[in-house]
Amino acid sequence: MDKGQLLDRLGAAGEDRLVLAKILDRAEQAGNRNIPAATDFLSPAQLAQAGEALRLAGFPETEYAALGGYETAERRLLLFLPDWLEAEDAESQSPIRCLRAAFRAEYKLTHRDFLGSLMGMGIVREKVGDILVGPDSADLIVLDTVADFLLRSWDSAGRARLTVSAIEPDNLHIPAASCKEARDTVSSLRLDAVASSGFRMARGRAAALIESGKVQVNWRECTKPDKLLSAGDTVSARGFGKFELKEVGGVTKKGRTFIVLRVYV
Repeated sequence: MDKGQLLDRLGAAGEDRLVLAKILDRAEQAGNRNIPAATDFLSPAQLAQAGEALRLAGFPETEYAALGGYETAERRLLLFLPDWLEAEDAESQSPIRCLRAAFRAEYKLTHRDFLGSLMGMGIVREKVGDILVGPDSADLIVLDTVADFLLRSWDSAGRARLTVSAIEPDNLHIPAASCKEARDTVSSLRLDAVASSGFRMARGRAAALIESGKVQVNWRECTKPDKLLSAGDTVSARGFGKFELKEVGGVTKKGRTFIVLRVYV
């Protein structure tokens, strides 16, 4: 199928369609010119869509690497590999750069402060990966196309003055994930049943939330309360948080299934 038919099959429209078209163009560029070709940074939802689009287009996972600057990065880019570049060496051709923006701790800057400052300078979101905010500095993963500009020109966020410098990925300050483990039993592994446990709400309310389009499974919208989940699936809902179905255990005498959730707080 051609590119248009593939995107139609995925149901891609609007901005998502444009993003996926660009990703497929990068994949073709790497193959046709035999050079590394990188996308912009992608959200988890866009990464999930990209993986499905590339599978349908016949690009195996061995032909690209997802890079975010550190192992647990949420926002990542895809680097398509020419035949002379192995996946384990992909970072040597990565367009990712790491910056540290230091500020005085009393200003208590947040992720929103940094993102707002960058947008105000004309830096679009897709040029910036994760923003890791600490008490007196924020580490940013950015594309090389904007790194030098930020080093020269970025000097404030919120009411705080910034001192911006380049750092190596090994020196990133990566905050510990804030999560807790919860154990429960559910009547089934249906999405509404597990979401009821993960979001601490009645099952009927969880089903209504899912049907409203506010719930994502593995970063893709799911409106089917009866969707069956498996260990490793991540469920999120706008305004309610995110959890991972970490483990699925045995069945109780009453036919309920043991589960372990990793709930992000």
